[in-house]
Amino acid sequence: MQEQNKNLILATALSFLVILVWFWLFPPEEITNPTEEVATAEQSGDVTIPTSETTAAAPDTAVVPTDAVTDAPRIKIETPQFEGTLSLQGSRIDQLSLSQYKETLAEGSPTVTFFKPVGEPEAHYSFFGWVAVDGIESVPDLNTVWSLEEGSVLTPDSAVTLSWDNQAGQIFRTTISVDENFMFSFDQSVENTAGTAVSVRPYGMIRRHGEPSDLKNFFILQEGPLQMTDGILEAYDYDDISSEQIATTSESWLGFTDHYWQSIIIPNQSAPFHSTLRYLEDRNIYQAEAMMPVETVAAGATATVTTQLFAGAKEWEAIRNYEREGVTRFLDSIDWGWFFFLTKPIFWLLHQLNLIIGNMGWAIIALTVVIKAAVLPLAWKSFVSMAKMKELQPEMEKLKEAAGEDKQKMQQGMMKLYKDNKVNPASGCLPILLQIPIFFSLYKVIFVTIELRHAPWFGWIKDLSAPDPSSIFNFYGLAPWGTPEPGSIMALLFIGILPLLLGISMWLQQKLNPAPTDPTQKMIFAWMPWVFMFMLGSFASGLVVYWIANNVITFTQQYTIMRMNGAKPDIFGNIKESFKRAEKAANDASEPKGKK
Repeated sequence: MQEQNKNLILATALSFLVILVWFWLFPPEEITNPTEEVATAEQSGDVTIPTSETTAAAPDTAVVPTDAVTDAPRIKIETPQFEGTLSLQGSRIDQLSLSQYKETLAEGSPTVTFFKPVGEPEAHYSFFGWVAVDGIESVPDLNTVWSLEEGSVLTPDSAVTLSWDNQAGQIFRTTISVDENFMFSFDQSVENTAGTAVSVRPYGMIRRHGEPSDLKNFFILQEGPLQMTDGILEAYDYDDISSEQIATTSESWLGFTDHYWQSIIIPNQSAPFHSTLRYLEDRNIYQAEAMMPVETVAAGATATVTTQLFAGAKEWEAIRNYEREGVTRFLDSIDWGWFFFLTKPIFWLLHQLNLIIGNMGWAIIALTVVIKAAVLPLAWKSFVSMAKMKELQPEMEKLKEAAGEDKQKMQQGMMKLYKDNKVNPASGCLPILLQIPIFFSLYKVIFVTIELRHAPWFGWIKDLSAPDPSSIFNFYGLAPWGTPEPGSIMALLFIGILPLLLGISMWLQQKLNPAPTDPTQKMIFAWMPWVFMFMLGSFASGLVVYWIANNVITFTQQYTIMRMNGAKPDIFGNIKESFKRAEKAANDASEPKGKK
């Protein structure tokens, strides 16, 4: 038995070796001990947390603003992507619905609500303010009610300006603008009409009240706080933010990422600032803070600082454009995973094909064609070798009969047969090894990117990021009732049309390969298509579409190459023979014991 399973054990060992080498070459990024960073920053006297509405904090005092709820006036936000409001309390953006995205595919489904104000479950909002440093009595904070100085509705064509006078010689203004996509700009200024200079620090902040209820908690997906520090991305789970994560940094940004949405503060990329992630345990609040450098404003002068806020969908094209405009490594806010060197180009190609074709399902099939064409030179040699092995099948059976139970004699005979006919049996593994990283990368792309969310193909496939909704349970859509919940035992049993086609395509492709001489291996290969059919039944439809297309193209390539090299695979004969063996096995099982 050990000899029979030698190849399987060797393949497993090699797989683990590949994983170990990968982690050795590309180890996970080390995250500096946050306690040490906090201590270093505090010793420098350069850590400043926004003050409460009544307390003026020194630059090194950790005072967290309270969050009173008032009935402050609101300004409408209307863009092609957003519907929402801006509260004059704290100049906070705390009501945003993503107009282009629905919660579900059901008719009448509400739009996705991204930002929510204090008082609602899972409040999520952003606000901007100032910290007093020297020579100033009071500054606007989270609970300051600003006055509307200019503008009426925030749109891509019209900004709004808020103002607040501290009645001590300083007038604070915030001009808020928004583009056609998901980026807000906050121009914070302070005009000093007093007779002496003052020093203040502007800040931007994002808050989440508790963890989101729709967390996937899936290893393949990053959800939680993000912190780009000097061009190095640090991703956290919510549980990781038990203490403050502080860094003095530039070329950076920070915030929170969900499956398809994110809220990110983007300070000036060329100026250093304090980037802080913290958890306020007493109030169950997660907080991302960007504290900009101290601004010293001379008497009669005005200082202005611009900070951006991204709030919305993680659309590849929009995020790529922001990166091109200067936001450092902003595309990495999309979770490309370990195989980023594959997932990024695969998604780029898929995106381009979708722009040409106009349908993501057909784009996946076109992507499969491109990938199969690219690896065809490598696969050609493998298919030629399989053709020769298929022709040698009768001689292998003779060797097996002659060797009987002598496994060593059988192995020696096989090796001589391969050598005499110049056949390399290991070459058949090459297409499979190539498929593994490509399959995993495409799985990542389909699962993570928003472009696949609710993307239809045709007919009953309305969402390529979700499992096939058809099932024998509802007679494949003919009955009016639904199907079992994805991931349940019932869903595994009552699989859809696409998984069935996957199983059949794998079975047909297998008929072109030489059958293993070992009975155990033969049984494993015989069951493999149907095991995969049930395993992938709960996977995203887009991934199953890719696998079916891959099987069909591989079958066509292999059949053609085998015919070109003299082999004459009889697919229908193999199928008939399989049915005959199944019928004979059933008859033998039903025949009474002892009957000849």
